[in-house]
Amino acid sequence: MTSAPLAARLDIPSGPLFFPVTAYGLDGSIDLDVFRAHVRAGIEAGAAAVFACCGTGEFHALTPEEFGACVTAAAEESAGRVPVVAGAGYGTALAVRYAKIAEEAGADGLLAMPPYLVVAGQEGLLRHYAELAAATSLDTIVYQRDNAVFTPETVVELARTEGIIGFKDGLGDMDLMQRIVSAVRTEVPEEFLYFNGLPTAELTGLAYRGIGVTLYSSAVFCFAPDIALAFHRAFNSRTAEGDALVNRLIDGFYRPFVELRAEGRGYAVSLVKAGVRLAGLDVGGVRTPLHEPADEHIKRLAELTERGRALLREESA
Repeated sequence: MTSAPLAARLDIPSGPLFFPVTAYGLDGSIDLDVFRAHVRAGIEAGAAAVFACCGTGEFHALTPEEFGACVTAAAEESAGRVPVVAGAGYGTALAVRYAKIAEEAGADGLLAMPPYLVVAGQEGLLRHYAELAAATSLDTIVYQRDNAVFTPETVVELARTEGIIGFKDGLGDMDLMQRIVSAVRTEVPEEFLYFNGLPTAELTGLAYRGIGVTLYSSAVFCFAPDIALAFHRAFNSRTAEGDALVNRLIDGFYRPFVELRAEGRGYAVSLVKAGVRLAGLDVGGVRTPLHEPADEHIKRLAELTERGRALLREESA
């Protein structure tokens, strides 16, 4: 499954990038049957790729054994229909260990999460990601956020590094991203992928599209794939009508959702997981140190989701 580069396998117009939550049973252990159902439903709904055990999937909370079991399940459910990308993080040694587990489990690529805790210089970051990319045959996407922030010059070197095929931005500094895109375009002739990786990427999609970044994570796809798919189709149509729908969905659903998400620490994961439960799949709660959303916030999430669907009904009327 890893013979072709990830860029060649991603059918960009086919759907959003799906970051499934990790399902837990009543005793707190991994529920692989429910996780498989979640992944399967996302693929059947139109996901372009499955990013398993990443931020929304609580990579930080999984043991290596649990991580391997979930990536294996995602790869088996995909069965080659869409690429499966797995998270890999912590320090270099552990990141390499997770990368090798992902490769053995059948993943097609890696999303390289920031190193644990330390704030490293550019030279150290470059060495870290180069070692991670060299450890397996999997294509690697480097994730910029928190303590892993890169200069344009470093991203040029990452783009020149064998095995690194993309860059995901979770920082949201548009000036920096424009300079990164320009520098890589000037210095590196090969195709290099960019992803908008902010927690609810649809909200900033038009801004990122303006600098050429059209791939994005969609946490909303986990619990409201109909809304996420309608947004994705409108966003990629690049028409006045499409952008008008994008703005209506931003105003009526995505902006209020982001404002609700901002009312609790860790809600980028736990609120999404609550949404999956509201949609009828019992994926359990979140593991500590995250906590469950307040009942009032879950109620507001249900109301917001219905409002988003009402906007879609108005559009089709």
